[in-house]
Amino acid sequence: MTTNAEWMDWHQLPWLSRTDEAAAAVQFCDRLLQSSLVATSRDRFLQETLPEIATEFSVQWAALQQRSPQWETCVECGRRLPNELPFRFLEESLDREAGGIVPLERPDGWSLLAVPLPDETVHGSLLLLAGQQLEEAMLPSALVVARALSFSLCLVESQERAVQRIGRLQDTLEIASSLAKVHESQPLLELIAQEATRLLDCDRASIFIWDRENGQVVACPALGVDGGTLRLPDTLGLVGEVIRHGETARIDNAYEDSRFDKSVDDSSGYTTRNLLCAPLNDNEGKVIGAFEVINKNKGAFSDDDEETVALLGRQAAIAIQNTREREELVRSHEQLTEQVTREMQIIGENPAVAALRGTIERLAGTDLPVLILGESGTGKEVVAQALHFQGPRASQPFVAINCAALTETLLESELFGHEKGSFTDAHESRPGKFELATGGTLFLDEIGDMSLGGQAKLLRVLEQKVITRVGGSQPIPINVRVVAATNKNLTEAVRERKFREDLYYRLSVVTQPIPPLRDRPEDILLLAEHFLKTFSVQAGRRTLKISGDARRRLQAHAWPGNVRELRNLMERVAFLCTDERVDADDLAFILSPDAGTTIEPSEDMDLGEATRRFQQDFIRRSIKRVKGNMSEAARLLGVHRSNLYRKMRQLEMSEVGGEE
Repeated sequence: MTTNAEWMDWHQLPWLSRTDEAAAAVQFCDRLLQSSLVATSRDRFLQETLPEIATEFSVQWAALQQRSPQWETCVECGRRLPNELPFRFLEESLDREAGGIVPLERPDGWSLLAVPLPDETVHGSLLLLAGQQLEEAMLPSALVVARALSFSLCLVESQERAVQRIGRLQDTLEIASSLAKVHESQPLLELIAQEATRLLDCDRASIFIWDRENGQVVACPALGVDGGTLRLPDTLGLVGEVIRHGETARIDNAYEDSRFDKSVDDSSGYTTRNLLCAPLNDNEGKVIGAFEVINKNKGAFSDDDEETVALLGRQAAIAIQNTREREELVRSHEQLTEQVTREMQIIGENPAVAALRGTIERLAGTDLPVLILGESGTGKEVVAQALHFQGPRASQPFVAINCAALTETLLESELFGHEKGSFTDAHESRPGKFELATGGTLFLDEIGDMSLGGQAKLLRVLEQKVITRVGGSQPIPINVRVVAATNKNLTEAVRERKFREDLYYRLSVVTQPIPPLRDRPEDILLLAEHFLKTFSVQAGRRTLKISGDARRRLQAHAWPGNVRELRNLMERVAFLCTDERVDADDLAFILSPDAGTTIEPSEDMDLGEATRRFQQDFIRRSIKRVKGNMSEAARLLGVHRSNLYRKMRQLEMSEVGGEE
């Protein structure tokens, strides 16, 4: 068998006589080669070329005959031969790799000339010419033309494969682009399988995800299987081999190959003829599964198909990994949101607290600005988080900033961000809190301590809904809900011109005050038990119980630090208490005097008057803590109920009635 390099230069063949016929054959071969360079497909090239060959040799019929393994006429032109071809002669011509002429059993005296096409890509093919006046002297020219035809067919098929390969690459890029738009695993796997069957012209495709821990592969989609999902041991079949070795594998005849697992066909009633399987590798090269296509619609899978599956498999693996990571982030975010929502409970039975919960439920679904008012430690940020996490912005960021902790020069950079080089320490561009909170909520804590200059800039942003970074010129639109909070009396601050009136009205579309803990004594024990349960879990111990004496101590305390003080106390108790019960002695360090009720000495108040006022206040606080139950208040004070009434009359307290 001669190689392409040996036979493609038919000008130099030493045995070709330099006759006019030979020179014409060489010129014809040159034209054949030129035609092959612009041909778009093998079939069309043959349909256009065979009539020219027939004309060149002045024959009535020409054909390309192939043995694979049965004899088949690939393409023919001219008058159809009425009788069967002399296949024994054709077999001998192929076996000897030499041409020849044989007379046909026809009354018109036709003969048949056959020459083999020498290239391996068309091995088993013959160029046949039939007609009158065929002579042995025509064989050299026919051999040259056959060589030229063989070489031209190689070029055409090579070009056709290149065009197909480019088309597949373009299709693969389009598929990769479409995969990036799918963010859920199941639809993604189905899309990959659907596109693979279209691109490779096959019947089915499946993505196998490797469950290493359980030693299984999960096929999805698995057509013909209930639920569309199939679990198999990772040691079976071609998929198991590909996963173990990390290399692409191909089977041309499934039922004659030991690597093929017939169990799926047996259970589904499907018949697998051929299949192609490629590994799926993540960004680190680690095998995460396999990509399998089944039953090529025409013939068997080719090397080009193998290359396409490998390329598509790489894109699929990247898409699967990205989708998995996104789903994991979404799950984590949802779990975190649920956890934060549970922790952001507004606990209490006080009417003001119950009203606060209702207000939050109504406001959470809106974008109205809310101004939260309350003393330090009352839970203003908890209310702001509840507004965020109970509303439609829950999946977006909640960003908090303490306005009191920033100077005016830093405030603008923190809120609006800055560009690189905009000031001395601006080594890189950085987004501000407004950008970070895009789509979510921005909580401005201690808004009453913001400078007047900062207030003016904040007002402009709230009105225009556009920010510009420090040192930048590009306006950036914002979509942020603003919730503000302060422990100051903003109405008084506006009157004293320490806070801008227009900003106050912009922020206080809804104003929500939070009562101090001393005004909601019925909630002290509820909050204490809630915090103690939470921190006991964190401390890895059973929930501590609060003794009766400890309960009375908690109710008697003024809680100047409000809910934050109570929370911090319960956290220390949960981690430091040595017993399973919290006693009064464990709370001794909270019994400091209440700064809010301390009576300072003066010339207008002697010791007796100070004592009377203290007793009045102490009794009132005790009654309030037990919701007006005089018997419980007397027990809390350690006196008989009738003695409590008598003492209240002595102190000229208006709360006492005529009851003894």
